[in-house]
Amino acid sequence: MSRVHLLKQVQVLPIPVEEAWQFFSLPKNLAAITPEHLNLKFTNEIHGDSIYPGQIITYMVKPLLGIPLFWMTEITHVDHLRFFVDEQRRGPYALWHHQHHFKSVTGGTEMTDIIHYQLPFGFLGNLALPMVKKQLAHIFNYRKQQVEKFFAT
Repeated sequence: MSRVHLLKQVQVLPIPVEEAWQFFSLPKNLAAITPEHLNLKFTNEIHGDSIYPGQIITYMVKPLLGIPLFWMTEITHVDHLRFFVDEQRRGPYALWHHQHHFKSVTGGTEMTDIIHYQLPFGFLGNLALPMVKKQLAHIFNYRKQQVEKFFAT
């Protein structure tokens, strides 16, 4: 079995926590902060105006060589204005557990992403770890830049 890996990113947004929550708790906004080359397309109807525990979100992405992959996540935990968690139910990872934390700080909102992930195929999957780490860093750096542009003062 392969190891569980961690990616953590902290960003301060110049907006109140309510505004940050409103943006990030709307699943369709994910497309606005995802690199275009991943070609993220939702494949199910998104129910509700905000996330809720038990919500299922399905999409297709093309992370490698333009090959489409199905991904299904479930919103498993929601503590309004504080955090929510999405977990992969089907998709490219053996494990994907993504925590989104929000905290009011001087000057805005501190947003922290904590992602625990595990690659499939045991030790063979770990051969792809350097490439996966690089791609995840690129995706989350892109998101950070897009969010900074979106909420620029």
